[in-house]
Amino acid sequence: MKTIILNVPDSFGLDEKEIKMLIAAKLYEEGKLSLGEAAQLAEVSKRAFIELLGQFNVSLFNYTPDELVDDINNA
Repeated sequence: MKTIILNVPDSFGLDEKEIKMLIAAKLYEEGKLSLGEAAQLAEVSKRAFIELLGQFNVSLFNYTPDELVDDINNA
């Protein structure tokens, strides 16, 4: 595991938990982390991570429109 030291100005008004969630949500949104990996990075349960995604404007479903059409056609 890598350790990163990040200096965030106090004026941003973010605590460590929020920063971890922001990073985890972005990496999940980009498909770089699975739901479980992102929840682990944010140090919350999968259920809590799912609930928090909405607060960060990240969809739980990372499908492109073409993938959705394919899924509908395969159903």
